[in-house]
Order: sequence, then structure tokens, then C-alpha cells
Amino acid sequence: MRYSPDDVWRTVHYAMSYGVRVVPEIDAPGHTGSWAEAYPEIVTCANKFWMPVGKPALAAEPGTGQLNPLHPRTYDIIRGVYRDAAELFPEPFFHAGGDEVNAACWEDDPTIAAFMSGGGTHDQLLETFVNRTYPFIAGDLNRTVVYWEDVILGPKIKIPPSALPRETTILQTWNNGPNNTKLLAAAGFRVIVSSWDFYYLDCGHGGWVGNDSQYDTLASGGNGGSWCAPFKTWQRVYDYDITEGLTEREKNLVLGGEVAMWSEQVDGVVVDGVVWPRTSAMSEALWSGNRGTDGKKRYADATDRLNEWRQRMVTRGIAAEPLQPLWCTRNPGMCNLVE
Repeated sequence: MRYSPDDVWRTVHYAMSYGVRVVPEIDAPGHTGSWAEAYPEIVTCANKFWMPVGKPALAAEPGTGQLNPLHPRTYDIIRGVYRDAAELFPEPFFHAGGDEVNAACWEDDPTIAAFMSGGGTHDQLLETFVNRTYPFIAGDLNRTVVYWEDVILGPKIKIPPSALPRETTILQTWNNGPNNTKLLAAAGFRVIVSSWDFYYLDCGHGGWVGNDSQYDTLASGGNGGSWCAPFKTWQRVYDYDITEGLTEREKNLVLGGEVAMWSEQVDGVVVDGVVWPRTSAMSEALWSGNRGTDGKKRYADATDRLNEWRQRMVTRGIAAEPLQPLWCTRNPGMCNLVE
């Protein structure tokens, strides 16, 4: 899919008319294989088979490609991309990605391999990239920089928290539920919560890579091949208390939450049903809370509200998935477990 500047302008201004803010993510240095179509010289391991036999994977999933932090043209090109994006999206935030950087993909490049042989580290490569791009976003473009948590919590590649100024940085968490939220908030960072265990809407639809050997035996594949299974029901989304276990100071640093709908198995044909009305469940939980005055989760009332809201969306041409049989929708409260 391709968007022209006019497409972006119309989308942004249409959203503004309804009080919705559009914030793009330009993920880098990972997940940038597509950049090789225009600038192959700055992309490492581009368009290679992602799972070479007997070697480390070149990406978290196909396709492959990462920006080369040691190539001088990388920063000229990325600054141009950032500048264009900032002009199209007027919001004071700029999501710069930073997740799932792959060591083997970088090492596939001879220049980086030589750097590593000379005692360089993957962490130094990522820090070089951040040090060359962060000041441009925060300074020249006057934006608050948003990164995924991987930048400082990555299991293999990360930079020290001291490299990111708290006043111009927001970190988005997606692993380890409330634990990583607490780690980031305790370190003084503002946080957006997107825990895959609660907020990833694409989970539970099975695997999508071909010739997967886990299906060779009948007893295998209990999660259906989906790394983040099971499917996140609206109740699961609604249930999440994103400030669980935080101190008052830490709670004040949590800006909110965001459900994620990754598109490996989602396209324009099915997107409405994947997103709605589960996203509405998150909206209610974050906007007005998921508990009643008695302190209990208010699933019964929420079910009736979401059923009605789903019907309104369908009437407007949005193919939101049903939550209950039609009889239950027509008879609110009659499908509860307790009267």
C-alpha cells in the first residue's frame, strides 16, 4: 500500500475533525528492508532468506533488512524521511520505533563485521544510531521521541537509559505485562502500555510461516502456531489494569495504553472485525475505568454497552464482530450467569 502526501493530509485533517490525533511510526534501524528498494547501500542483509540453515535468524520474521549505523548516507537519508513525516503530521510526538534489532543482520555487512572484529559491540551500533538521530528529532524537529521499550530493555541489544533524556522521551512497553511498565516508570520515563498479553489484537489466528515442522505431530502446535496465542477476547482487553503494582509517582508517568493490530494476517477485508469492538473495550477501561463503585469489574454492564455500540458501528457500515448471539443483544442482561 502506498500513501501520497495528499492521502496523508486528508487522513490527518479528517481525524482532527473528530478529535483523533494521528501519530506515525517510522521504525528504525530494524524492520527497514523496504528501504533497500530505493537505497540498497544503507541496508544490511536486505531481501535474504530470514532463516539460513545452521546460522542465526536474520530477522524476527521475514523480510529482512536493517539500516546500517556505520554508513554515512544513512543519516542524510533518514533525516530527509523524518523531516517529510514531521511536515505531514503536526503532532508534537514522533515515534521512531527501535524494536527488534537483529545482531546477525548487522553482522552480515562487511563493514559492520570488521567493526565487530575490532572490538565493537551491537550495543555501540545502536547507541551510535540513536545518538545520530535523536538530536535531530528532538532538536531540529522539536518533537518528543517515542521508542519501543527494546531500546533500553532489549534482551540482546540495548543502550543505557542515561542516553535518553526523560523530558523528551516516551517509551512504549509490549513485553512482560506490568513488570516492564514498572521498570520504565521507576526509571523516570513516561510510558505507553501495549502489552502483547492483553493488547495485541492479531494474536491467536495461528501461524503464518510455511512448512512449519511443529505440525508434523498431532500433539504439537497447542498454540496453533501463534507466538502470542491465545486470542485476546474483549474481556481480556477490558480486564487489564495498566498501572497495576505501580506507586503513585509511577502511575503519573503512565500516559495511557494502545492496542496493536499487526497486519501479518490482517488486511482491508477483515480489519474491521479484528479491531472492533475490542478496541472499544480498551477505550472504556482507560477512559472511565473497568470497575464499578463496588470495586468489581463491570463486565455485565460493559457487555450491554458494547453490544449496543457494535450495532451502531454495523449500521454505519463498519463490520465489527458480534460479542453475543442476537437474542442476547435484544434481551440485555438475560445472558448473564447471575440474574
